[in-house]
Amino acid sequence: MKEIKVLVVGGGIGGLATAIAMRGKGFAVDVIERSSDMHASVFGVGIIQPFNALRALDAIGCAQQCLEFGYSTRAWGKTLNAEGVEVRQMPGATIPGSNLPPMNGITRPKLHEILTTRANDVGVNIAYSTTVSSYEQGAHGVDVVFSNDTAAHYDVMVAADGTYSKLREDITGDDTKPAYNGQSAFRVNIPRVIDGEMEIDRIILQHAPHGMAGFVPIGPDLAYMFFNTSWDKSVRYEAAELPAVLREQLKGFGGLTGAVRDRYISDDANIVLRPIEWMIADGPWHRDRLVMIGDAAHAFLPHMGQGAAQAIEDGVVLAEALAEHDDYEAAFTSYFERRYDRCRRVIQACVDIGEWEKGRLKDFDNVATTQSIIETLVQPI
Repeated sequence: MKEIKVLVVGGGIGGLATAIAMRGKGFAVDVIERSSDMHASVFGVGIIQPFNALRALDAIGCAQQCLEFGYSTRAWGKTLNAEGVEVRQMPGATIPGSNLPPMNGITRPKLHEILTTRANDVGVNIAYSTTVSSYEQGAHGVDVVFSNDTAAHYDVMVAADGTYSKLREDITGDDTKPAYNGQSAFRVNIPRVIDGEMEIDRIILQHAPHGMAGFVPIGPDLAYMFFNTSWDKSVRYEAAELPAVLREQLKGFGGLTGAVRDRYISDDANIVLRPIEWMIADGPWHRDRLVMIGDAAHAFLPHMGQGAAQAIEDGVVLAEALAEHDDYEAAFTSYFERRYDRCRRVIQACVDIGEWEKGRLKDFDNVATTQSIIETLVQPI
């Protein structure tokens, strides 16, 4: 094994997965995270883990725990009309002979806990409340000064610092920023079984002219609901106002969405409202010994649950490329070539789904598009 020292900037899902994958190749790895602890960096409610995410998690030794603490499905999902009547099935895809399901759902805090524990167990050094103050690249690596006034030398620095990455501009040479797709998403945790009979045992999508409601199981007794709708990004509400706003948005829905609206969107419901943004940086994704992964390189729309999945895949592929190539330029080029088209295709499909949800692609088939992308993603990375 090569002796490489790696700094991962960002302790989110992609950063931790990358660190674990790097340790699997025998590299020494430090992770710095600006938040104060493991839980402070966790945003959102639950997360979808499609088959390709589970396969990448399996490669770093985390899949089985995710399955244990989450909720595994026997199919990807199904769609309902606004009244709640089933319209179509979405089977998803797996690899024949694999013991991994088409999809698993899990809470974000639990996933973060699993990744953090695994990182600690394999020897990753994690420092919280720490950022990069300055760095300088040379012929033999990167010299970094940290916010706590310590300094260290690394062979590789990985930018895993999210959608609004501070390091991305140093790589791309421009001010690439995420684009708002014109929608925002409400999310809230709910029971997995509604009224004792309506079971959320896979992704369930319920479409109406004014938005898309969806349901995802994330534990034996827990699910979350999302609602994607066209939204003026400048319109914001206090947390206490969001339940009433969401109830108003969900008027006209029957079936599952109507039941959740009437039973569980109470005035004290803890609702998250976030804009839907996306971005993919043109290549290369590196400059000298600095390379970016995850949302820093490609911020995904949530329509296929692929943001975290692709970040984890990034980490696995980057570690493989560094282990396979003696030349860093060749390693980073191989990493980019294996990742860019795969990410671009998924992002474009999600952009199209968002346009369809807003009523702008009348003849678009969101179910067929989703199934096609899923079948593509089970192919080797």
